[in-house]
Amino acid sequence: MTDTARARKLADRIRVVVAETLQRRIKDPRLGYVTITDTRVTGDLREATVFYTVFGSEEERTASAAALESAKGVLRSEVGRQTGVRFTPTLTFVLDAVPDNARTIDDLLAKARAADQQVRESAAGKGYAGDADPYRKPLDEEAEGSDESGEA
Repeated sequence: MTDTARARKLADRIRVVVAETLQRRIKDPRLGYVTITDTRVTGDLREATVFYTVFGSEEERTASAAALESAKGVLRSEVGRQTGVRFTPTLTFVLDAVPDNARTIDDLLAKARAADQQVRESAAGKGYAGDADPYRKPLDEEAEGSDESGEA
């Protein structure tokens, strides 16, 4: 049985250790503005997936990914030293897709706002297609009385 609380605590600790180590010890010039966004550890505490974002162009993302891969051994040894677990988890670095997804959603929302504004502008000063009161009403009192008595 896995202890999810322990895995969560270890994941949080790994995230902090990797971020601090990248900031203080790793001096690779290929490493750009990297932010560690999340870390997930498997239930057996053997593998850790570290999600990161890079501020910059696609070339900077590629260079930062290569720098993280080359620094993986140093980062793993530092994680093992600072966490004190029996088996140091292997680190896998994955570019976080959340910022790209958020940008796509923002673009879609902007398009929807523009379409709503266009509909609002075209509907300004217009009236309804039918009568003001679209519901049917009985023509006279006889028709209303026959409906209430159940006779046709």
